[in-house]
Amino acid sequence: MFEVIVDKDKCSGDEECVAACPAQVFEMVDGKADPVEADECLGCETCVEVCPEGAIVVNEM
Repeated sequence: MFEVIVDKDKCSGDEECVAACPAQVFEMVDGKADPVEADECLGCETCVEVCPEGAIVVNEM
């Protein structure tokens, strides 16, 4: 199981993580990425790699 954290202050809302995530963890909420399906996270960290702002952290629990 993985914990997905998005720093809303850093998130620019470019939707790169939404497009890249193979598990469809993210949705845009109020113009920011929100890991609404975090329990579906595969731990691949693709979202971390594509986020230009470094706003996403994935931790194994």
